[in-house]
Formats: sequence, C-alpha cells, structure tokens
Amino acid sequence: MSVTRRTLITALPAMAGVSALPPREAAALPSRQAPAQPAGDPLGVRHDFPVASSVLSLNAAYIAPTPLPVIEAGRAFADAKGYAPIVLGDMLRRTDEVRAQYARLINATADEVAFLSTTSEGENVVARSLGLTRGDNVVIDALHYETEFVLYSEMARATGAELRIARAVGGAVTVKELEPLVNGRTKLVSVAWVSHQNGFRHDMRAIADLAHAHGAFCYADAIQAVGMFPIDVQAADVDAMCIGTYKWVLGSYGVAPFYVKRRMLPRLTLDRYGWRHVEKTLGPTEFRIYETAKKFDYATPAFGPIYQLGAGLDYITRVGVDRIETHTVGLAHRVHKGLRTLGFEVLTPEGNRSSIVAFRVRRPADAIARHLADTKTSVSVRENGTQIRVSPALFNTDADIDRFLTVAEGLK
Repeated sequence: MSVTRRTLITALPAMAGVSALPPREAAALPSRQAPAQPAGDPLGVRHDFPVASSVLSLNAAYIAPTPLPVIEAGRAFADAKGYAPIVLGDMLRRTDEVRAQYARLINATADEVAFLSTTSEGENVVARSLGLTRGDNVVIDALHYETEFVLYSEMARATGAELRIARAVGGAVTVKELEPLVNGRTKLVSVAWVSHQNGFRHDMRAIADLAHAHGAFCYADAIQAVGMFPIDVQAADVDAMCIGTYKWVLGSYGVAPFYVKRRMLPRLTLDRYGWRHVEKTLGPTEFRIYETAKKFDYATPAFGPIYQLGAGLDYITRVGVDRIETHTVGLAHRVHKGLRTLGFEVLTPEGNRSSIVAFRVRRPADAIARHLADTKTSVSVRENGTQIRVSPALFNTDADIDRFLTVAEGLK
C-alpha cells in the first residue's frame, strides 16, 4: 500500500480488531439523561460518544467522532425519508435555520452564509473570481492544505500568475514570513486558520490587515478551527472562509458552510446556475438572482447532513466552544510536554493555541501501525510514516493523555 502526503496509516477501530457500537446499540446509550459527571470529564460529554468506550480516540483533526444527538438526527432524517418523507419546504426552512445557527456561531449574518459541498469548493469559488493575469500573485504558506498547492499551481500555469509560498520557521508562519511576499499585485492571501499539518494557529487579524493593506482578498480555510475555539469573523476581518462539518462541529459529510463578508459578495462570481439561485421569478425566462450568499446555493443540497449539522451546532453551543477550547488545548499542551519529556521532536510550536500536536517518529511505518493497532489507539500517521498527529476532542480526558503517552513510549 502506498503512503501519501496526507493521512495514510491511521489506527482505526477496524485495524485494532474492535468495532464501534452498532447504531441501534449506540442509540440505547444515555444521551438526553446524562449520568453523573465522571472525574476527569470536565465537560460532562463522554457518555455521548460511543467511540470513547471502544478505542483511545485522539484523531478529531482527521474525522471527529459523532455524538449520540447527531447520530440520532441523521437516523431520524433517514427514517423519515423511508416512512414519511419531509416535504421540500420544511427541509428548506430547516436549512435556513441551520444557516442562521452557523452565522451566530461565527458572528456573521445569515445573509453571509452559503452551503457548499466541500471546504475546497469554497476556495475554488474565490480563486476563479480573482481574474488572475500575468504579473499577479497569490500568497499562501507552507502549512496550508494540499488543495491550495494544486489549485494555485494549476491557476498559475493557466494564467501566468505567480504562486508565492511563505516558509514555516519553527513550525509557524507569521506576518514576518508573509509580508515580503505581498505587494500591490497580490490578489489573494490564503491560509488555513489552523494548519492540519501541525496544528499551528494563525493570527488571522494580522494576516487580514496585511492583505487589505495591499488591496488583496483574505481567505481562511477554517475546517480545523470552527468548533475548536470561538471564531469571530468580524474581529478577524477575513473576507471569506469555508469549513467541512465532519471535524470540530461534529457533523457529517457533504455540506460545507461558506462565509463571505457582505461587501465582498459582489466580487465573487458564479460559474453555474440552478433553481435555488432564484430569489424571484419575473417571467417565464426572467429571474432575479440572490445577491446574498444564497447565490451560491444553486441546487438541491445534502439535507440529511444539514440536519446533522444543526444537531452538532446545538451540541457544541450547549457545551460552550470557549470551554471546549480551554479543555482540549489544555490536553494538547499536556501531550506536547509529555512528548518532549520522552525525547520526541515535536513539530508544533510550544504554547500553540490549538488542540493538534504533531511529532516526528523514526520507527518503520509497519511497526508503528502494529503498535497503534495493538494498543487500540486512533491517531494520524503522516508524511510517509515519519510523523504522528494527535488531536484530542471534547470527550477526551487527562487519563486518555496519560494512556497515550504510555503508548508513545513504545514508538521510540
């Protein structure tokens, strides 16, 4: 089996020879009536995550385990489709409710939020609206996601524009590294708010200020940020931002909330049209297209995942995203300190404010996979088996971190 740059060897339950609870058994677990809060579970959520009883799951940056209320929302939608399908109007109303819900989470308005299908689609919408020509440039950083390297390399070849990549220094990219690359011909500055590579958390306001000082658009891939810590798009002043919902907002696949600052909406163009673009029918062949972010909702969306997203947003809002940040970042700092004590090279900057930690390993990839499977540990093994990424979620505990550090000793 070949190993790619992304995530190949991941000790999932199946690899470990165990299975997560079947859906019907999971549904029987207490969700609405929580048991007494156990010691070490400060958020009181562990009972809602079936995965917590089957494996040591520290892999939310890859695929976040789903809590029971989100499982139940997905099942209820599927059951309804089988027995009494929800009418289209009700699904569209629910979509708008979830749109407003997400907007509140990031301090935006519902008119600034669209629903795309993937995170990468959001950046493609931005990229194709830039009007790149020879002499223009796009600035990204070395800690960005793979899509951006492919997208802007291809656009550079097609348009003659230049792709500029800021290097990482000590696992971080700051304005100091970005600033020399940005000038009056820069059309876009794009970063991942939190890097999937090592969890580095950007100072988004500083980057937005740099971009705007040169008349450039500022975009954030926030799939590893929203739900991990409080996000305020107005304070950060990003122009657009997109996320997938299967990580820190605890949802599913197929829906990607896309935020666009209101005054930037006219700058982003459409390359396809459909029935949901229509705000008002003026005649048999005359239509008024939405001028809000709804102009990107051109066709029938993934309604089931939207219902699950609503349940996920309910869940993290009820727990408190600020409390999630305090808890999970604290766990990540314990991982960071423990790994350094064990003598590992940690690739995440010390004191970083995200719940992702990456470190280097030197054992053969097959030996790493066996050890993780034997210890029923789910983490991401990356970069051709040379790095491991650990990402505790809201249901993880100090005891999980202690257990992981014991597992890590076996990786030396």
